[in-house]
Amino acid sequence: MASNVGSRAFQNARLQKKNRKQADALVPVAVAAYRAGKHAEAQAICAQVLALVPDHFDALHLLGVSALDGGRPDVAVQALTQATAVEPRHAEALGNLGLALFGQKRYEEARKVQERAIALKPNFATALTNLGNTLTRLGEAEQAIAAHERAIAVKPDYADAYCNRGMAQLLLALNAEANQSFDRALSLNPRHMEAMFGKGLASINLRHFDDARSAFDAALAIRPGAPLVLAQRGRLHQQIGRFDQAKADYDAALASDPMQEIALLGAAQINVLRDNIAPAMDACRKVLAQNPGSEVAWTWLGACFARQGELAIALQHFDRSLEIKPDYGDAITAKIFTLDFTPDADFAQHQAARREWWSRIGAHIPQRSLSPRDLDPKRRITVGYVSSDFRGHSAAFAFLPVLRHCDREQFRIACYSCSPLQDNMTAQCRAASDVWVDAWQMSDDELSARIEADQVDILVDLSGHSAGNRLAVFARKPAPIQVTAWGSGTGTGVPTIDYFFADPVTVPQNVRHLFAEAVYDLPALITTDPLAGVQPTPLPMLRNRHVTFGVFNRIDKISDPALAVWSRLMQELPESRIVIKNVALDDPFLRDRLVARFVAHGVAESRLSCLGSTSREQHIAAFANIDISLDPFPLNGGVSTWESLQAGIPVVSKLGTTAPSRMGAAIVKSVGLDDWVADDDNGYVAITRRHIAEPATLAKLRAELPGRVASSAAGNGELYTRKVEEGYRSFWRRYCATASA
Repeated sequence: MASNVGSRAFQNARLQKKNRKQADALVPVAVAAYRAGKHAEAQAICAQVLALVPDHFDALHLLGVSALDGGRPDVAVQALTQATAVEPRHAEALGNLGLALFGQKRYEEARKVQERAIALKPNFATALTNLGNTLTRLGEAEQAIAAHERAIAVKPDYADAYCNRGMAQLLLALNAEANQSFDRALSLNPRHMEAMFGKGLASINLRHFDDARSAFDAALAIRPGAPLVLAQRGRLHQQIGRFDQAKADYDAALASDPMQEIALLGAAQINVLRDNIAPAMDACRKVLAQNPGSEVAWTWLGACFARQGELAIALQHFDRSLEIKPDYGDAITAKIFTLDFTPDADFAQHQAARREWWSRIGAHIPQRSLSPRDLDPKRRITVGYVSSDFRGHSAAFAFLPVLRHCDREQFRIACYSCSPLQDNMTAQCRAASDVWVDAWQMSDDELSARIEADQVDILVDLSGHSAGNRLAVFARKPAPIQVTAWGSGTGTGVPTIDYFFADPVTVPQNVRHLFAEAVYDLPALITTDPLAGVQPTPLPMLRNRHVTFGVFNRIDKISDPALAVWSRLMQELPESRIVIKNVALDDPFLRDRLVARFVAHGVAESRLSCLGSTSREQHIAAFANIDISLDPFPLNGGVSTWESLQAGIPVVSKLGTTAPSRMGAAIVKSVGLDDWVADDDNGYVAITRRHIAEPATLAKLRAELPGRVASSAAGNGELYTRKVEEGYRSFWRRYCATASA
């Protein structure tokens, strides 16, 4: 028996030796196949080796590496796990296992394995930078940067490590530093696609849009059709207002990868802006199905509900986004914008939402230390205006009169234009300034430095929380005095902005303690230039024998409560008509949807006229057919209210419970039409019916109103500007006294 056992053992040993010899002979063949890029062949040979010697380390290691390179992370993890069980102290095998686990998004496991590899081989540059990538995915960007820098210290010419460090720096908003990292990687490897792509990302964040476009184009030349690069180039185009080019890039990315997240979200945003809500919602839901933690998808899905009037659901979605990413500025902005349309909101809610931007974002931005300046309270003051709307935009109609009527002996005007879009309005704004800076490709730090270098004494925000704002610049405090005015007259919640230009009606005394800024009263929140060449027109109802109402506002301002009141008014006046004019009504879907809302309230379609886009002259001429304008609520008209009054058409308005819902009443009261302002819905209807019942008085008012507007402190641009400049001078005197003390 003993001799039989010994014989079998001897035979097994001989077989194992024979198998080992055969296996060892196959390994170089597998290596050659791997190096030739023949992964299937290499893996098949490794399988032969492992059939002969199941614990053959070299075959297990090579199989794992080949599977990893060939896009089979599950096979790679299994093979490399077995390899590291055979050779627990083999640093390279551990490093490759970490990379395979990373590919399966098993980041915590990858981290532990990579740390073991580095403990065995402290100067293992590849494992160090791969650990940095894992730490980046785990949200530990600072530790990730440290790991990449250890890799660079070991291997100073390691392009991948520089590129990876740049990606981690992007997460910490160290955009200039990231740009330098990508440049270093490209100096070592000019065709490093990931570094070129990263440079594009950093350049977008720095607002260096031309550089970003060049980088993305170069990345696509290296790797044509790369979906992620196409998607980010689309995002770039969208950010600078080139929506058609953005859409083309998103479509190309999605054709290659139908679930490409950035392209889906970009397409959703463009569809929301174009009121194509159904495809936008579909895109957001596709993203959330694969990534429930996408704060961007939650925000844009909320925007879809807001566009459909589902404001409560929209606000819930914005809050969900902020739970995921508390400092996501787009969600805060969307929340602020949506609350402006919410009928039951009040001043406290509005200002709380604006303070949220400060507590989550602005408070974490370092403020600049300003150099001393001449504290002569009587000297010429430099006033700087920051806006993305020095162009054909409603906001520009409100601040252009102040630029044009400025006393240039007392004030030096600098305009910082933050949009690439330019037109005739841009030319007028430029002509009204002493210093013009195209700031749209300046980062917040670069723009702040330029403002300080220009020795701006009073810096004026013309955007509030509206699109294109540069509130992050105002958080840096690049000027000793800062003001918010005109572009979005609701306050900002930003304590580094000292003053807010408003009026006693828009912001009553009893709510001013809620504002971060000190409120300074003007005759009205905004003014506009007089309408050129407008002549008085006869009252249409005298010839039509019925009243015609006008609503020349954005259709998203036509809330359900406002539409209900207007419908009630028209039911009580069965011969009345209503004309609604807005560029959005060029879209048949939006026009039909608006008509359907009136019909649902009992107003026949035949009593509605929907007018779309026209020239400026045709727009103003259309007021000749209107007897009375109806101010929407809770978000009132602004420039449109002034246009109606200047054309001689009085406006019925209602006092609300927020600044946006009181602006219309403030304008109407500022020209002496106090009896056209209601406190509630019943009053709105009663005021309208009372004035309709007195056509002779209404006709007289129509003839007198343009002159009344032109002579008022609120409607006369020159008088209004003098009031603004009184404010500037008082702010400067106060600052000089405080700084001197």
